[in-house]
Amino acid sequence: MSKKLDEYLSRKYQGMSHEEVYKSKLGTLQNALDLIEGGDCICFSTHGSEPKAFFENLHTIADRIDKPIEMWGTVHRYKYEVITSADPKICSKFHMNSFFCDGWMRESHPREMNTFFPVNLHNYGTELRKTIRPNVFVAQVSSMDQYGYCHMSCDLQHTLENIYQADKVIFEVNSYAPKVGGETAIPAFYADVIYEVEQPLYQLADPAMGEAEKAVAGYCAEMVKDGDCIQLGFGGIPNAIGASLMDRLDLGIHTEQIGSSMAKLMDCGAVTNRLKKLDTGITVGTFIIGDDFLYNFVDGHPRINLKRGAYTNDPFIIAQQDNMVSINAALQIDLTGQVCAESIGPKQFSGTGGATDFAYGAYHSKGGRAMLAQISTTAKGTISRIQPVLQPGSVVSVSRNLTDMVVTEYGVAKLRQRTVKQRVEELIAVAHPDFRAELRKDASKYMYY
Repeated sequence: MSKKLDEYLSRKYQGMSHEEVYKSKLGTLQNALDLIEGGDCICFSTHGSEPKAFFENLHTIADRIDKPIEMWGTVHRYKYEVITSADPKICSKFHMNSFFCDGWMRESHPREMNTFFPVNLHNYGTELRKTIRPNVFVAQVSSMDQYGYCHMSCDLQHTLENIYQADKVIFEVNSYAPKVGGETAIPAFYADVIYEVEQPLYQLADPAMGEAEKAVAGYCAEMVKDGDCIQLGFGGIPNAIGASLMDRLDLGIHTEQIGSSMAKLMDCGAVTNRLKKLDTGITVGTFIIGDDFLYNFVDGHPRINLKRGAYTNDPFIIAQQDNMVSINAALQIDLTGQVCAESIGPKQFSGTGGATDFAYGAYHSKGGRAMLAQISTTAKGTISRIQPVLQPGSVVSVSRNLTDMVVTEYGVAKLRQRTVKQRVEELIAVAHPDFRAELRKDASKYMYY
């Protein structure tokens, strides 16, 4: 039993109103920083729930820290000194462990400020606790509701498994944060320190869409039928796919990321969730990131639930949704169907995330389909994303045994229930024309035929 739950059961706060409990915890950002000690292990929420003020100021305690502080998280939406500083006084005091390698981590990795932890998203919380128990938890949360709860509304990937076990809990209460249903509500009494900020949430802007990206989105949209249950990954292409589905009927959503295009699909009536086998009538995700339209839409919405990643990304849960359609991206794929979605050669670029989770779940869903959507080239058209073999050192994020469909601006390659020879033909057909002859030559070299 956690210390904080024990306090609750001992009726420590009996006789106090919710407002009185909240005020007893209310302090300043400096009070929160004063809680941090050398040797602490800090776990924190991310995406729309990233505690920005806390991390913007965490480096200011470096002078009094006698032992390095370990931190655990995923994507960082802002640049922080504790993650990117070149000052030896700072970079020697803070170390980031992450399930996802973002641009800030790639920048500071040569200074040994961070380490990547490879794991599927549905195991984030459990594997972290088995590795090391974070004794500090920091989260951006909503203002307290009438029942005495603050809501960690935009990130439950691995947070619930750790907040209830932490010895020190810090709430960064942001008046801009929405209140989303599901498992997000945390009693205000759980916090050791609460401080308040007023900061607009991070705005995830989609990249500009060219003709190739639009063509990919169009092919993917054609594969989504009325009544399907969808998952869309990060980026402009998935959001463009969402925009192309506004005329569908009775779509469902079971996803890791709830993005802006999904809110628009619900708003226009394309999503009803009424045909889902699990969580019927409810849009379910494990984190939220997008624009103000999204944050305003999810605030108090009665048909949107956030649940821990151990549930949303459990492949066996995903597989129970009939007609599950998963759409994600890849960095590179070989002619047999091996997918690299997270590294450039041996260099870690992003993370596995839910790529394997949803590939497996959609593959085993009754009527399910899993698409990998990408334009056919990278580096301004000089490199084919479809290669005869993966670049040496590349991470295989999705086994070829789970690869279903690959979509480029040249069409859809269907790999499921295909021999290696058939897969080669399918993939060459959707590769950029400039690379097809060489791919065919290499296919013979590697005896794929």
